[in-house]
Amino acid sequence: MIWFKPVDITQASHGSKNTLLETLDIQITEIGDDFLKGTMPVDHRTVQPYGILHGGASVSLAESLGSVAAYLTVDPEIYVTVGQEVNANHIRPVTSGRVTGIAKPVHIGRTSQVWSIEITNEAGKLVCISRLTMAVVEKSKLKP
Repeated sequence: MIWFKPVDITQASHGSKNTLLETLDIQITEIGDDFLKGTMPVDHRTVQPYGILHGGASVSLAESLGSVAAYLTVDPEIYVTVGQEVNANHIRPVTSGRVTGIAKPVHIGRTSQVWSIEITNEAGKLVCISRLTMAVVEKSKLKP
């Protein structure tokens, strides 16, 4: 198991109120030994003018899942994790339903982490693949 301490979905979702996760209805749905899964609707909040899932919404789902996962791997009394870089390849369009993202670690280091996030449609077909780099920063070194 990669998590700093045992965690459940309620704990993983803590802190999503009044954030982008709440705005886009990103839901954490499953936590495995080495992955975190979540969903997001394809609706008026997440589509672009052509009626297909906006690439930025896919990236928001990917970065949200990877960020939550990264946070769950560190001691929250000592560290915070913050995004450094995210990229995405958009594979196929989605016009309705929900998409599901699964974040898995590529590297969990002392000062950085790299996460791979695959987003699929309701038929299980790949919609987007993303890679997220996170910095692990000691809280004592943060400037106000």
